[in-house]
Amino acid sequence: MKVLFISTLYPPHVIGGAEKAASQLAEALVRSGHEVAVVSLYPGANEIIEDRNGVRVYRLPIDNFYWPFGRKQKPKALFRLAWHIRDMWNHKAAERVGRILDIESPDAVHTHCIAGFSLSVWGEVKKRKLRLVHTLYDYYLLCSRSSLFRNGSNCEQRCLDCALLTSSKRRLSHLPDSIISVSRHTLDAHLRNHCFAGRRTTVIYNISDLARIADQQRSGVDRDADNLVFGFIGKIEEAKGIETLLSATTRLRLPNWKLRIAGTGLEGYVQGLSKRFADPRITWLGFTDAAEFYSSVDVVVIPSMWADPLPLVCVEGLHTGKALICAESGGIPEIARLAEVAEFFPAGDANALAEKMNLALMSPQRWREGGVRSPSALDAFKEDHVVEKYLAEYAFRSEEVPSSAHGGTN
Repeated sequence: MKVLFISTLYPPHVIGGAEKAASQLAEALVRSGHEVAVVSLYPGANEIIEDRNGVRVYRLPIDNFYWPFGRKQKPKALFRLAWHIRDMWNHKAAERVGRILDIESPDAVHTHCIAGFSLSVWGEVKKRKLRLVHTLYDYYLLCSRSSLFRNGSNCEQRCLDCALLTSSKRRLSHLPDSIISVSRHTLDAHLRNHCFAGRRTTVIYNISDLARIADQQRSGVDRDADNLVFGFIGKIEEAKGIETLLSATTRLRLPNWKLRIAGTGLEGYVQGLSKRFADPRITWLGFTDAAEFYSSVDVVVIPSMWADPLPLVCVEGLHTGKALICAESGGIPEIARLAEVAEFFPAGDANALAEKMNLALMSPQRWREGGVRSPSALDAFKEDHVVEKYLAEYAFRSEEVPSSAHGGTN
């Protein structure tokens, strides 16, 4: 089978988990004997074609006012608005993608994150009567920021500007033949907003190829024997709940703890936090190898404020057998409940998080042991399982099963 991926970013251009998931699936399909091409955006001025681990990658310049990914400062509001208006239907991006579709002539097209392309690429796919599969990694169809998070809190109702800027997206959400979500929470959020009418929907988790991390964890790297070591890894920003976690450390009743923070963020923001929470038991690691991080901590804390669809850190924590303390936010609970030792707290509640951390400090040996409830619980993340699920979606025809079969999960 020949599959064409459309993904806003693709390694080595990486800012989050979606592009990692896209590349892992693409390369897994190639290993299974299938042909994969990818169309992605990059910050250059010319179109280029390259081979990456057996995947043919078309890298296109962005046809919008600026490159929005990984910026250290936000553009001015009017400039951002202009960007989002163009992203409602980007004719130039559609033209570029349409030309590649004609060159490649795939059996199926799989779109991942498509901010910067716009839904115009869906139109090009359906013009050619190709099967279209789309994976939900965020809330791009519902929110101009793709997060449903604004001014320090999750959006209970859609903002006026989001409603206007995404109105056409909901109307066009019927174009894909099959919708995949990386978590049940994210799929349900879209269904509640009347997306995907009459479309086939299902949940398929991302491939998690974490053998290196798990092997190093099993190698018995020495950790602090006198203290229970909590760990945070991810982008250091408000939406990830870093301030909730730091505030919780000021409420811990026992002294036998340390906190290791891995990740980067806006320089001024990170410096401000390190000054406000200048406890010597807190170590700011910056960008850190994931295997080294997990080998150095006992308990992984995932305090996300925003409704994170499927944070990679949660899956990594499971694979490395860590105990977890997680916010009840987004798709986090449905994954974290697979852990043998896990506690949950309301997102943004530093007092509640501190109580869970205090609970761990009172039974440090139990929390160091961690583990998963069942080894088979991790099967849904295995490469062969995920590839099989996606191949079924690429080849699916509506007459094969009744419509009542729609909406299944792993």
